[in-house]
Amino acid sequence: MSKRVVITGLGVVSSIGIGKEAFWDALLQGKSGISPVSSIDTSNHFTHNGGEVKNFNPADFIPKDKRSTWSRASQFAFSGAKLSLKDAGLPAADLGGISVGTCVGTTSGPIQVIEHINDVLLNNERLHNELICQLPVNSMPAVISKEFGLHGPNFIFSTACAAGNYAISYGFDLIRLNRADIILAGGADPFSRISFTGFNQFSAVAPQKCQPFDKNRKGMIPAEGAGMLVLESLESALKRKVDIYAEILGYGLSCDAHHMTNASIEGIAACMKNALKSTGLSINDVDYISAHGTGTPTNDRHECAAIRDVFGERYSKIPISSIKSMLGHTMGAASAIEAIACALSIKHDVIPPTINYETPDPECDIDCVPNKARKHIVKIALNNSYAFGGNNASLVLKKFNH
Repeated sequence: MSKRVVITGLGVVSSIGIGKEAFWDALLQGKSGISPVSSIDTSNHFTHNGGEVKNFNPADFIPKDKRSTWSRASQFAFSGAKLSLKDAGLPAADLGGISVGTCVGTTSGPIQVIEHINDVLLNNERLHNELICQLPVNSMPAVISKEFGLHGPNFIFSTACAAGNYAISYGFDLIRLNRADIILAGGADPFSRISFTGFNQFSAVAPQKCQPFDKNRKGMIPAEGAGMLVLESLESALKRKVDIYAEILGYGLSCDAHHMTNASIEGIAACMKNALKSTGLSINDVDYISAHGTGTPTNDRHECAAIRDVFGERYSKIPISSIKSMLGHTMGAASAIEAIACALSIKHDVIPPTINYETPDPECDIDCVPNKARKHIVKIALNNSYAFGGNNASLVLKKFNH
C-alpha cells in the first residue's frame, strides 16, 4: 500500500466543452452550459432547462459499427476514456502487455435505453436484441475494456451522485494493492426523461439557472456528461516521462443512514474528517474545496454547516466553489468531472468560480469564489460529493512533487 498514485490523463465530455482544454477554458471564463432542453419534451414539466451536451458527435469517438449498439451512457464513458488515454500518451497498442483496469461510476447508467424500450412497447413495435444488450449497467466499463483490449479489474459503481469519487478512490486502491498498473476511472451519465421528471416532481429543479450558496437559490439543474482520468503509479509515470497533473493522497467515505434524499450535516462532516485522517493532513493544509454545491436550499446549507464543523474558524478563509453552477448536475459523472477540475486547479493554481452568485446567504457565509476565476496557489484540494441514500465521498488531491 506504499505506492504513490498520480493522475496523468484527463478526458471530459460536458455541456461547456469536450476535451480538457475546451472544458478548462470555459470554466475559467465562467461559461454556462445551461440551455433549453431539446432531447425530451418538457412542455408538461415545471422547468425546461438542462445541461445537455449538444455538440457531442459519436462519430468523433465511436467506431461506426458500435454507434447504434452502445447506449449514450456508454458512448460518453468510452469517449472520456479515449480522451484521457490520448492525454496520458497511452496508445491502445501499448495497453496489451500491462494490467489496465476500468472503474466507472454512474447514477442512472443506460437509463435512456429503458425509456426507449418503454416507448417501443407502448407503440407495439418490434423490440430489437441490441436494445436488451445495452441494458446492463456494467456495459459502460465493459465497452471500454473490450474496445481497448484491457484485461485488468473492471468495476461499475452505482452510488448515485458520489459515484465518480467512489470509482476514482477504488482505482487508487487497486494500484496501491498491485492489482493493476493503470486504471481508467471516472463517471458518466446521460440526460434522462425519468430523472428530469423525478427531480421536477421533487420541486428540486431551478427554473432558469443554478445558484449554489446564493440566498435566492431555487434548486439544481439536471445535466449529463462524463469525466475519465488515467491513474497510475508514480513509478510508472516517471518511467514513461509523462506530465503529472496531481497526486491522489487518499479519500474518505461515510454513509448518513439518515434520509433518502437529504444529506445529514454529521454524515458529510464525517466524510471530510475521514478524508483528512486517511491522508494525515490537518485542516490547515487544505487550499481549496470543490463543493458538492447543487444549488438546492438544503444541500448547500448542510454542506456549509459541515465545513464549519470540520474546519472551525478557518472555514471562511478557504476558497470553496461549485462548478455545477456552470455545468448543471451531471449525476454520477459530477464528482469525476469535479476531480478533473481540481487536478487542473492544482496544475495551474487557478480556482474556477461559482457563477450566478448574486445575494449572500448568512447560512452559507463561505468564500464561494463568486462569478470570476481566481489565481490561488493550490497544493491540496478536497473534492466533496454527496448522494441520495447517504453515500458520501471526499477525494484528496495534492500538487505533485518528488
